[in-house]
Amino acid sequence: MDTSRPDNTGRPVRPSAAFLLRHPAHGIALGFGSGLSPMAPGTVGTLWGWLSFLVLSRWLDAAQWGWLIAAALAVGWWACTATARHLRVADPGCIVWDEIVAIWLVLWLLMPAGFWMQALAFGLFRYFDAAKPGPVGWADRLCKLKPGQAIGGWQGFGILFDDLVAAGCTLLVLAVGVRLWT
Repeated sequence: MDTSRPDNTGRPVRPSAAFLLRHPAHGIALGFGSGLSPMAPGTVGTLWGWLSFLVLSRWLDAAQWGWLIAAALAVGWWACTATARHLRVADPGCIVWDEIVAIWLVLWLLMPAGFWMQALAFGLFRYFDAAKPGPVGWADRLCKLKPGQAIGGWQGFGILFDDLVAAGCTLLVLAVGVRLWT
């Protein structure tokens, strides 16, 4: 059976290359394929976000980055919602657009920064995103499905929201750390 196509069974759909290509929302939400990584898709998506930030920064200034991030959040809300519905999972691990946009936000506000500061930001962000301490855990729980509820825009927002909170926590730790260091 081709598990990339939704069926009428109500069971979750397994993401695949065919699923990725079936709808534009899937390509975006799955980070143009980075979310299909069999191991640590969130980390792979964040790495893809970091690399794409460095490449795109050759052509984008700070203001253009701001507009791109705002547009990426709006498009991402749609893409994450549609893809979660098609996968029949409220917050699937293969959706990595949230990690990509969140690391873009961190790097946009952090730059110019050297490699080691960027690497520290990457590590802190991955910690906050994966471990979900404090406010990140609250943000993650805020948009969870209630029993009998269908996957909707609120869950699509939630996919992005906890990563934005993780990005904020990353930036806060970096700001306090730099302040204490100097």
